[in-house]
Amino acid sequence: MQRYLEGAIREDLREKMVFVGGPRQVGKTTVAFHLLGDADESHPAYLNWDAPARKSSLLNGELPANQKLIVLDEVHKYKGWRNLVKGLYDQHKSRTQFLITGSARLDYYRRGGDSLQGRYHYYRLHPLSLAELSDRPTRADLDQLLAFGGFPEPFLRARERHAKRWQRERLARVMQEDLVNLEHVKEVSQLDLLMHLLPARVGSILSLNNLKQDLQVAFATAERWVMILERLYYCFRIAPFGLPALRTAKKEKKLYLWDWSQCAAPSARFENCVASHLLKMCHRIQDTEGEEMHLQFLRDAQQREIDFVVVKNRKPLFAVECKTGEAGVSPNIAYFAARSSIPQFYQVHLGHKDVEIAAHRTRVLPFATFCREKGL
Repeated sequence: MQRYLEGAIREDLREKMVFVGGPRQVGKTTVAFHLLGDADESHPAYLNWDAPARKSSLLNGELPANQKLIVLDEVHKYKGWRNLVKGLYDQHKSRTQFLITGSARLDYYRRGGDSLQGRYHYYRLHPLSLAELSDRPTRADLDQLLAFGGFPEPFLRARERHAKRWQRERLARVMQEDLVNLEHVKEVSQLDLLMHLLPARVGSILSLNNLKQDLQVAFATAERWVMILERLYYCFRIAPFGLPALRTAKKEKKLYLWDWSQCAAPSARFENCVASHLLKMCHRIQDTEGEEMHLQFLRDAQQREIDFVVVKNRKPLFAVECKTGEAGVSPNIAYFAARSSIPQFYQVHLGHKDVEIAAHRTRVLPFATFCREKGL
C-alpha cells in the first residue's frame, strides 16, 4: 500500500534530506522500502542504527556504493547523530539522497542544535485514514477503521485477537525501548500506569490536578510525564481556540490517543478517530506547504463546546462537532455560529443524513462523506 506522503517525499529528496517521524509501527520503514523500490531490510541502502554492523559502518563514515538513496533508520538514538548525518550529507549530497526515519518523536530529538539547519524537510507520518483506503470509502471501511485503528498491521489483519496482542506488544516496546532508551525516566511503572489511565480521559479536558492525585506525584511531574508520552507518539493534546468576543477557555487542553482503538466507549473512539483525521490533515498541509496549521477546540465559560476547530494561519477554516447518531443540529453550533466568524460548521455522524442548515452555516453529514470531500 502506497502511503499518502510518498509523492511529496520523492520530490523533496531531489533537493534536501528528508526526515520522517511518527509513531512506532505506523509504516515509516515500509515507506522507506517503497522509495528504495519495494526492498526489504536486506537492501544495502537501508542502514538501521540498531544493527551492530550498520552502526559500525556509519561511525566509520562508510556508505554502500552506487546507491542513489540512503535510508538511515533510528540513527537519532546516537548522541552525536546530528554531526554524523551532517558529515555524511555534506560529503555525498551531490550524488546521494538521504532519508532519515525515526519513531520516538524525531522532530523533538532533531532539536538542540543548528548543525542541520537548512539541510532537510520534515514530515510526520500518521496512521491510515479513510482517504488512504479508497477514493469512495464505504461504511464497512469506516467500521473496520474504528474497530482496529489506523495502524497498518492490525487494520489489514482485521482480527480482534491479533489486534489486542499487537496493541499490547507495541505499547510494551514503546515503554521498554523508546521510553527507557530515549527519555532516561526512572519511574517506568508510574508512566505505565499513566498510559492505562489516559484512554478513559479521551475527548475530555485533561485535568493535571486529577492526574497528580491518581499518580501521587507533583503537578509539574504529571505535566512532564504527559509531555513525554506526547513525544513518544502515545497521545496528543489540542488547545482551546479563543474568540475575542466571548469568554472562552484559555489553557485547558483536550486529550486524544494516536491509536483510537484503545478507547472503549464508542463515542470516545469516534471522536478520537475524527481528531486523528483532522490532525493528519493539519500536519500534511503544514509539512508539505509550510502553512501554519493547528487543530483546536471551542469552549466557553458556561461549558458550551464544539469538538474541533481547524485553524490556518491563525484564522479558523471550519469547526467540527461529532455525534454518533443522526441527531439534530447541536445547540452549541447554533450558539457559536451566531457569535463567531467561523465560516463553516460541520456535524459529522455515523448515519446517512446529509442536510444543510443555512441559518447556522452548518452541514450535517456522514463522516465518510466529510472525509471524501476534505481528502481526509
